[in-house]
Amino acid sequence: MIKTTRSLAVLALAGLVLGACGGDDDTSDAPAATTTTSSAPAATETVTTDAPATGDPASDPTTAEPAAPAAAVDAPDTIRIGYQLIPNGDLIVKHYGWLEEAFGPDVTIEWRLFDSGGAVNEAFIAGALDIGLAGSSPVSRGLSNGIEYQVPWIFDVIGEAEALVVSADSGVTDIAGLAGRTVATPFASTAHYSLLAALEKAGLSPGDVTIIDAQPADIAAAWSNGDIDAAYVWNPVLAELIAAGGTVLTDSAELAAEGKTTYDLAVVSNDFAAAYPDALAVWVAAQDRAVALLNGDPDTAADVLATELEITPEEAADQAADLIFVSAADQIGPDYLGGGLSANLYAAAQFNQSLGEIESVKDERAYTEAILLAAVEAVAGQ
Repeated sequence: MIKTTRSLAVLALAGLVLGACGGDDDTSDAPAATTTTSSAPAATETVTTDAPATGDPASDPTTAEPAAPAAAVDAPDTIRIGYQLIPNGDLIVKHYGWLEEAFGPDVTIEWRLFDSGGAVNEAFIAGALDIGLAGSSPVSRGLSNGIEYQVPWIFDVIGEAEALVVSADSGVTDIAGLAGRTVATPFASTAHYSLLAALEKAGLSPGDVTIIDAQPADIAAAWSNGDIDAAYVWNPVLAELIAAGGTVLTDSAELAAEGKTTYDLAVVSNDFAAAYPDALAVWVAAQDRAVALLNGDPDTAADVLATELEITPEEAADQAADLIFVSAADQIGPDYLGGGLSANLYAAAQFNQSLGEIESVKDERAYTEAILLAAVEAVAGQ
């Protein structure tokens, strides 16, 4: 990438924040991804295109007027972002074009759609992404396998948004009843991690169950065809399976209460983080702005998520409610980026190794050093 100096409204975007209150194979080439390329639209277009009104322009993060450019910030000509169809702030940032607005017309934002964190890991290995979204289990695997990225942001803490659901036709009523049955989940994902934890809790080994690797869309198709008995997957496919008569046996909120917490995390390549720290801070500021909308105006957030996920606002609201969204100010605390997350990633790596999912675990310090606090501290004013 060609390094160029851009005049960006870094402080302006931070002001908007203050004013607004998902195969273990990490060696393949980057998988195909749906790519949306965009440069900065006009400010009025960013505000009005598909953006539902919230009533009070003074407190509406979608209509706040950006201030004049306040700093010169290094940014590449193109920023390649890997996202997933998960009802969190990343979709809100994408929908409103906040990055395009902040970086201006000289920086192209490429949004590349992926099905799971395992696929995002593969893309980073291939050098095809600058920033991406992956669950904490695939991130722990990626760090264990030497992927050169860091964690600058927590999109959400996963709760009931991921669950183990069984079909009505299976006759299974508890997790132990899955012995000898077929269960689908995306390998190397947080759902896969949680499935293994649920099986262990029920006294089953992975070999007691036929576990097949399938992406969410494929899980939905296999469910409809009666090819699987159960699945551990996330929304919006999880909601589809439940609507089709599926019964939840356990979810990631229950497993979190027992020490197996999972997250949706941002990862940034070491090269990008080193070359463009201020640009990363702009990205974090946009994400913090989205968290303010999710927590402060959930109805508007649900409307946006519904558009991106092609579901109803009511469905989007229900799915977003199953996730916990944490502000930049809170993420720097000891429970999150400030301490708890690195311990969680190390524990997840150890658990995955104990089940033969990865070959080795790095020293605990490697997981601590993978947490990048600078950008979120800058946004939080620390």
